[in-house]
Amino acid sequence: MKKTIIFTALTIMAFASTADAGGNNPLITGTTTLYGTMPFSRLTAADMEEAVLEGIRLQNQEIDAIVNQRSVPTFENTIVALDRSGQVLTRSILALSNIESADGTQAIMDAYTRVTPVLSKHETDIMLNEGLWNRVKQVHDLAAKDESLTPEDRRLIDKTYDSFVTSGANLQGADRERFRQLQAELSDLNVKFSQNVTNEMKDPSRRMWLTADQLDGIPESIKAAYRAAAADALKADNKPDDGSLYLVTIYRPSYSPFMTYSSNRDLRKRLYNLNNTTNIAGPYDNTQILKDIANIRLEIARLMGKKNFAEYQLQHTMAKTPETVNEFLEDLNRNYTDAMRREISELQDYARKTEGADFVLQPWDYSYWYDRLKNERYAFNEEDMKPYFELNNTIKGVLGLATKLYGYTFKENKDIDVYHPDVKAFEVYDRDKKLLGVLYTDFFYRETKRPGAWMTEFRSESKDDNGNRILPLISIVCNFSKPVGNDPVLLNTDEVETFLHEFGHALHGLSSQATYNSLAGTNVDHDFVELFSQFNENYLTRKEFLDTFAKHYKTGKKMPKELIEKLISSSQFGAGYQTMRQLGFGYLDMAYHTIEEPLRASASVKDFEEKAIDPVRIFPAVGNGMISPCFSHIFAGGYAAGYYGYKWAESLDADAFAAFRENGVFDRKTADRFLKMLQSGDTVDPMSLYVEFRGKKPTTDALLERDGIKK
Repeated sequence: MKKTIIFTALTIMAFASTADAGGNNPLITGTTTLYGTMPFSRLTAADMEEAVLEGIRLQNQEIDAIVNQRSVPTFENTIVALDRSGQVLTRSILALSNIESADGTQAIMDAYTRVTPVLSKHETDIMLNEGLWNRVKQVHDLAAKDESLTPEDRRLIDKTYDSFVTSGANLQGADRERFRQLQAELSDLNVKFSQNVTNEMKDPSRRMWLTADQLDGIPESIKAAYRAAAADALKADNKPDDGSLYLVTIYRPSYSPFMTYSSNRDLRKRLYNLNNTTNIAGPYDNTQILKDIANIRLEIARLMGKKNFAEYQLQHTMAKTPETVNEFLEDLNRNYTDAMRREISELQDYARKTEGADFVLQPWDYSYWYDRLKNERYAFNEEDMKPYFELNNTIKGVLGLATKLYGYTFKENKDIDVYHPDVKAFEVYDRDKKLLGVLYTDFFYRETKRPGAWMTEFRSESKDDNGNRILPLISIVCNFSKPVGNDPVLLNTDEVETFLHEFGHALHGLSSQATYNSLAGTNVDHDFVELFSQFNENYLTRKEFLDTFAKHYKTGKKMPKELIEKLISSSQFGAGYQTMRQLGFGYLDMAYHTIEEPLRASASVKDFEEKAIDPVRIFPAVGNGMISPCFSHIFAGGYAAGYYGYKWAESLDADAFAAFRENGVFDRKTADRFLKMLQSGDTVDPMSLYVEFRGKKPTTDALLERDGIKK
């Protein structure tokens, strides 16, 4: 999931005319589009930049009105007024930041770079506004005696109060000004880091130009994609094309198949090194930037009376403390280490049958030999699955999961404006045929899109002053390969899993029934938010679900029972490796955010990283490759001291799905209880919400059982 820049005090309201100013800029003046959707075709980079700056001015007026009113501070005139302020700003920055990620032309990227420091200063100014803080504090201190407040009202008060405290509201004098400066510097560095990652991915030096004789082992469909990529690149560069060249890049839809299928070990190594050495030198070098980010976060934590950034960041999560996180990671390490070692040993022994007794498995070998052994052991071939995962059928199936569970229906509306021709817009209705919101889908790779997959929003759910629900506008973004000629798009199981994952986030946003924007949808703790995405992934290995859509794109026949059984039986294969790899990211994240002394400018990022991941090391370190300089999740994506949340939520999702296994994977009553969690957003404490659903606190038992670690 992609979290856009979040402003605790900002809310997202429907498009209604807000002002006469702004000329023809619909982000400022408002628009009459269907459901108040974004008027993308009318927006330019200049429009979005102008609207952000105007939105800041307008919200400053709103904040002044809250602070300067003579009335005694109340929940309505202070907390609610703050939550509902900033309409123009919020819709403008969501438009700009989301398009910057999904279709980031140079003009868009430049505009985003210019507004980010201004925006960061604005947010800091709000949270350090002493007059505003005094009113918030008064409401908070008197809330216990106010019997008119609902539980959601009290939750909003507490969350607003906590956001001010963690944003430095209690700081005084020089400390307060230093906090302002640090937040501005951090915001600028986050943007630079992210854009460096995007630009490095697009750099021509990160490509391999190959000929047909260098593609041994590559399936014909993948070859066709590589050939199409070469044709597009040559055309863009105005170079002749004789049809002999193929282009392989480090973008996942190109990289992963090559590493899985190519029998050319030297080329696999070359591509691995191209992917594993990004952002370590040259114009897009992130090594000093990431140290600066880590050091600034440490200083912020110290200003707030914490010994490290993780302690500061985790105080309002399910985990609460770095100690709890580290204990969690260590527990998984103990349980999965032996499984990982067995898997690696098995793969090496298997490869030696072909490569010789002195063959040593390396990271660029894993996917290739993993796939071959899995094929031999389980007669499972990824290519055998793909004809059953034609994209249009898969879209129907994944959306249909919400129909089976919650009674939701989806209707494409071609009249809703979109930001790129690849994007489709769907109206989403609940079981009672009531409109829930709008879902945008953006599936295909393009050079203007950053790598990966994410869910985001152009507007989150809330209620207006009259109690009317404001419809959420939710987006799913992926990087699937585009169709080649008349051939359909066939997804692999990883891509289907990714789609299910992001759709889980989308359902979280669409289902929200909160009153206040700050508590709506995915605005929940990092270690809780991934529950809803990872829960959906469980259905990939369920025959009951696959039978609803997984049909051969040529014959129309359902996926054979034998093939489903192969998928299910092979699903535990490699669980040790995958978990330890994920733990490595978690250990690295915690290492950067538990430092108690600043990283020296001369400090080696490579040495720091190797030491951090050593407890869960899978392969010996190779060359100068690193994860840290392109680790956008923690240095630019909002997951600082939070990457553990993926595994944390995985233990939650396994435990939650166990309830469905007990009662039926489409059981209506169980689904209704789960839907209540989706609808609740952050209006209820996450652990209380989960216990209400499950009847008990979660454990890792179901996860260990699902992965075959414990019987």
